Amino acid sequence: MRPFSLLCSLLLLLTALPALAEKALVFAAASTTNALQELAPAFTKATGHEVEFAFGASSDLSRQAAAGAPADAFLSADAVRMDSLEKVGLLQPGTRVDLLSNRLVVVVPADAKGTLKGPEGLKGVKRLALADPAAVPAGVYAKGWLEKAGLWKAIEPKVVPALDVRAALAAVEAGRVDAGVVYATDAAQSKKVKVAFEVPDADAPRIVYPVAALAKGKAPEAGKAFVRFLQTDEARKVFARQGFIVLGGKEPRAP
Repeated sequence: MRPFSLLCSLLLLLTALPALAEKALVFAAASTTNALQELAPAFTKATGHEVEFAFGASSDLSRQAAAGAPADAFLSADAVRMDSLEKVGLLQPGTRVDLLSNRLVVVVPADAKGTLKGPEGLKGVKRLALADPAAVPAGVYAKGWLEKAGLWKAIEPKVVPALDVRAALAAVEAGRVDAGVVYATDAAQSKKVKVAFEVPDADAPRIVYPVAALAKGKAPEAGKAFVRFLQTDEARKVFARQGFIVLGGKEPRAP
């Protein structure tokens, strides 16, 4: 009976092991695409959990989560979208963290002639790409900057709203617009644009990327594990190397 009991125990153990590993569905701001895709294998190696991503505008992703989409974690490009989910009880308690920050830059096509010096120069462009300033965080931040500079009313008729910040970048890359306002991290990923100028931090709204595990997903433990993983030194170094400002402590040096 003893060998039979041992065999049963082993079979029960083997049956239980796959249940320990989950596959997290993570909703994440489009601007974090490259960093999170790079980190995915390391997360799986470190935790045993797998991860898949849905990237897009934080405004759209938060609406999907609020409507019942089974995401396990959410990395938003602004606090407002995370606040909306927290107010209706969709965050796992104690998991929300302000993870990253970013900077705004004005980009033009890489082969553009002439120079675009400072915000006043935007009055001379015919078409300016922004992530939708009515909803998408990158566009909301850009609008806030232009309003503070006293330029929004003059520039608003020139604005070409895009689905998200990556779509705004793509419009500049394709030459469909004269310039665009995007995150510094997105501009750094493209060889088809060049930075005309950076928006000083003091002139722009504070940019914050909060992350949290969500309460209605199908893999809640994997969601929490992913949020914890994004706070590790390994993840912080990847974010720093890709140009993000890492919050919650001294910014790590990229390797």
